[in-house]
Amino acid sequence: MASPDGLMLQEPRIFVEVKHRTGTAMGAKEIRSFLGGRKPGDRCLYVSTGGFSKDAHYEADRSNVPLTLLNLEALRKLLIDNYDRIDPDTRALVPLRKFYWPLEK
Repeated sequence: MASPDGLMLQEPRIFVEVKHRTGTAMGAKEIRSFLGGRKPGDRCLYVSTGGFSKDAHYEADRSNVPLTLLNLEALRKLLIDNYDRIDPDTRALVPLRKFYWPLEK
């Protein structure tokens, strides 16, 4: 949880949940549980390495607060696309190096 004042009193309040699962998609029940108690003005992010079921996407779409669902592929893309802007401590946790691969014609 995060908010501009650090006390969760100012909006936007930001809620994040991260689950590591292999081969098991997150379902609607987990999404509903995560959204319980959220208020208008809150922002939510749910990350699941196992992906999300069709019903989970449906719950996210009909939520009364903005909810972004990120699967492992989307998280990977965000990390790579924004790696140069990530702080050094985080980059130390996920050390990446650029390399160049020639294109075949």
